[in-house]
Amino acid sequence: MRTMGHSAAGLRSYGEIFRVPGAKRFIAAGMIGRMPSSMLSLGTVFLITAVTDSYATAGLASAGGALCYALVVPQLGYLIDRFGQRRVLRPLAAAFGTAGALFLLAAQLEAPVWLLCASGAAFGAFMPPLGALVRARWSHLAERDGGGRLLKCAFSFESVADELIWAVGPLVVAFAVLVHPAAGVAAAALTGVTGCLLLAGQRRTEPPVAAPQKVRTRAIAAPGMPWMCAVYLFTGAMFAAFELATIAFVEHYGETWMTGAVLGTYAIGSAIGGLWYGARDWSLPLDRLFLLAIASVVAGMAPLWAMPGVPALWGISLFAGILTAPAIIAGYSLVREGVPAHMLTEGLSWLSMAVGVGRAAGVALTGLVIEHHGPRWGYALALGLGACGVAMGLSGARTLRTMATTRLTRAA
Repeated sequence: MRTMGHSAAGLRSYGEIFRVPGAKRFIAAGMIGRMPSSMLSLGTVFLITAVTDSYATAGLASAGGALCYALVVPQLGYLIDRFGQRRVLRPLAAAFGTAGALFLLAAQLEAPVWLLCASGAAFGAFMPPLGALVRARWSHLAERDGGGRLLKCAFSFESVADELIWAVGPLVVAFAVLVHPAAGVAAAALTGVTGCLLLAGQRRTEPPVAAPQKVRTRAIAAPGMPWMCAVYLFTGAMFAAFELATIAFVEHYGETWMTGAVLGTYAIGSAIGGLWYGARDWSLPLDRLFLLAIASVVAGMAPLWAMPGVPALWGISLFAGILTAPAIIAGYSLVREGVPAHMLTEGLSWLSMAVGVGRAAGVALTGLVIEHHGPRWGYALALGLGACGVAMGLSGARTLRTMATTRLTRAA
C-alpha cells in the first residue's frame, strides 16, 4: 500500500509540472525545436542520395554534420550561459535557417561533393541544442523545490519527450520526402528555427545570466565532468552499435519492416522507464543511482549477441529500453548538482558533445565489425563499449560522489 501511495504521488507530480507558470509554452517550444535532432540525419541521407545516388556521400555528409554539432555545442552552451538564452537563440535561429537554405541550394544545383558535405556539416553544426536549454529552465524553476520531486519529474518528462521526438521525427521525414527529396531537410530547418524563436520570446522562465566576474572557468573543469563525459562517450558508442547491429540483425533474420518496429519498441520501453523513474522516491545517493542505472543498461545488452531470432529481440529491446531512461535522467541530474548554476547549459552541452562523438565513433567501428563478422559481433561490441563506460564511471566514483553533493555544499 505504501509503494502504491508513493507511485500515485509521483504520477500526480507529472501534472504539477504543467501547472508551473510558463511551463506549457516552453515545453511546446522545446519539443518543436528539438525535432531536427531526429530528422536532420535521415533528411540529409534522403536528399543527397536523391542528388548523387551515393550512400557513401550521404553518410559522409551526415557524419560530418553530427561531428561538427558535437564540437560546436559546448561552445554554444558557454555563450548561452554567458549572454542568456534569448540573445543567443535569435542569431542561432538565423544561422541554422541560412545553413539549411544553403544546403538545399547546393543540392538543387547538384554542387560538387565537397560543397554538399561542407554545407551539410554547417547545417548540422548550427542545430539548436534546445534539450539542454529546456532542462536549464527546469533547473532554474525548481531552485525552490526543496524535495527535488519537481525537477526529477521534469527531467523524466523531458526524457519521455526525447523518445517521442525520436519516434515522430523519422516518420515526418519519411512522409515529407514522398512530396520532394528536399522536404525532409526543409522540415528540419523549419522546426528548428520555429522552436528557437518561440523559446527566445519566453523571457519569464529564462534562467538569469551570471555576473561576468563569476565566469572564470569552463564547465568541463568542474569536478566529475571529465568522468561524466567519458561515461557518456562510451555509452553513446554503445547505443550507436546497438542500433546498427539491430538493423543488420533484422535484415539477416527477419523482414525489413521489422527494423522500425524493434527500434520503436526500444523507444517505448525507454519512455516507460522514464515515467517509472520519475514517479518513485529514491533513497540511494545520486552518484550511486547513476552508476547502478548505467550498469543495468549494460546488463540489459548482455543477452543480445545470443538471441535466436527477431521475436526475442523485441522482448529484450523493450527491457533494455526500460533501463535506459533512468540512466539518462540520473546523469542529467548529477550534472545539475555538480556544475554551478551559471554553467549548467554548458555542462549539459558537454554531455551532448560526448554522446555525439561516441555515436560517430560507434557507428564507424560497428560497421566494420558487422561487415567482417556479422550482427551478433556488433552486439558483442555494444556490450564491450558499455562495459568500458561502466569501468570509467567506477574509476571516477569518488569524484562523482563529490559531484552529487556539490550543490548542497554550496547552499550550506
